[in-house]
Amino acid sequence: MPVENNNWVKIAEDISEIYFGANNIAEREVGGKKICLGKLNDMVFAFASVCPHAGGFLAEGCINASGHIVCPVHSYKFNIRTGYNVSGEGYYLKHWPVAIRADGVFVDMGK
Repeated sequence: MPVENNNWVKIAEDISEIYFGANNIAEREVGGKKICLGKLNDMVFAFASVCPHAGGFLAEGCINASGHIVCPVHSYKFNIRTGYNVSGEGYYLKHWPVAIRADGVFVDMGK
C-alpha cells in the first residue's frame, strides 16, 4: 500500500525494487491508477500507461535512444520530460514528477 505525503505518493522503498525491463519501462499502480515509470540514463520519469493517440499500452512500448517514449501501436513518440508528442500532432501524454530520496521513491500525483 503506497504511503501518501501531501501529493507525493511513495511507490517503493528503493529504486532497486522497481524492475525496468529491456524496454526501460515499468508499470505500477498508484492510488488505483496504473502508471508507467521510464528510466533514461540515471533518471526516472512517471507517465500515463495508455497512449492518448490510439490507446496503446505504453508498458509494451519502449524508451528509445533519443529519450522518447514510443507507443507500440503506431510508434507515436512522446518527449519523456514534457509529455508532448515529438511529431507535432498535438497529443500530450500526462506525466508526473518523480523524486528518489533516501526514504524511498515518490511520485507527485497532484501535478
